[in-house]
Amino acid sequence: MSHIDELARIGTSTWLDDLSRDRITSGNLARIIDEKSIVGVTTNPAIFAAAMSKGDAYDAQIAKLRESGAAVDEAVYAMSIDDVRDACDIFAGIYQSSEGFDGRVSIEVDPRISADHDATIAQARQLWAKVDRPNVMIKIPATPESIPAITDALAEGISVNVTLIFSVARYREVIAAYVEGIRRAAANGHDVSKIHSVASFFVSRVDVEIDRRLEAIGSAEALELRGRAGVANARRAYSVYKELFDAADLPGGANTQRPLWASTGVKNPDYPSTLYVSELAGPHTVNTMPEATIDAVLAEGNLHGDTLDGTAEDAERVFTALDEVGVDLADVFAVLEREGVEKFVDSWSELLESMRARLS
Repeated sequence: MSHIDELARIGTSTWLDDLSRDRITSGNLARIIDEKSIVGVTTNPAIFAAAMSKGDAYDAQIAKLRESGAAVDEAVYAMSIDDVRDACDIFAGIYQSSEGFDGRVSIEVDPRISADHDATIAQARQLWAKVDRPNVMIKIPATPESIPAITDALAEGISVNVTLIFSVARYREVIAAYVEGIRRAAANGHDVSKIHSVASFFVSRVDVEIDRRLEAIGSAEALELRGRAGVANARRAYSVYKELFDAADLPGGANTQRPLWASTGVKNPDYPSTLYVSELAGPHTVNTMPEATIDAVLAEGNLHGDTLDGTAEDAERVFTALDEVGVDLADVFAVLEREGVEKFVDSWSELLESMRARLS
């Protein structure tokens, strides 16, 4: 049994946070499923920007799209949808054997429309229909404007990966949106057992932002708190997940919305490379990792059982201490949400500009 298998036994599914046509056509994706026990894939604008900006894997399709006169946005999504559909087919066996919980592949709505509810739900419908695979998940950001689109998508039977969650307060809104969406789906006649969702809680970015502020404060008490906020924040979220879903009146057969730990590659080399894996292992969770983090877990392990259950009080103490040393936590989460959207918009815009040149 590998350490990834051990992680699964604890209750955490490991998904790869990366996808490219090279991975698909070379057989790499199939191999790492077999050799590294990966059971899903997540993508985002930055991942597709990196995949499409290097190598020649997309050249033939770009040439066809150029001949057809495809618009830049249309071309980028055509290639992304093909990759996601092919990856869904590769994961079909895992999807079936896990009864829909795993074998999932995510594709994100255009980050530039994150403040536009109508555009977000329209594109979610389009992506769901065009990928046309039961194991796809449509990624919708947890911005205030897009949260109603999460409910609307679920109500139509669309499986959703809610992304860019940073604060527990926002996470409570996401869970409420999920519960309402599932209730509406049942009322609309959908088989709610077939609808799955994850809530992607970003981890390492919390430490990056809070560590920067702790170092600016500079006191011994502040410096002692470095590297503790990301894990504590996720543990608080897990406590909220259990609290709210234990009390939720979901329709019969409905699934809970699993917490997914995202941004789990450490940014500070002084921290253990498996920090956001070993300290966030527990039942009914997903961890989407860059391959370097997957390899670190396989090599080092450092797992010590369930590190989520029973950790809420300690996590709250960390946040009380952060407040006491002067970290403005409300501002931290506002900055992280704004920058999270901006980073994806920047990556998407760079990809569109690069593709515009190749289509001309």
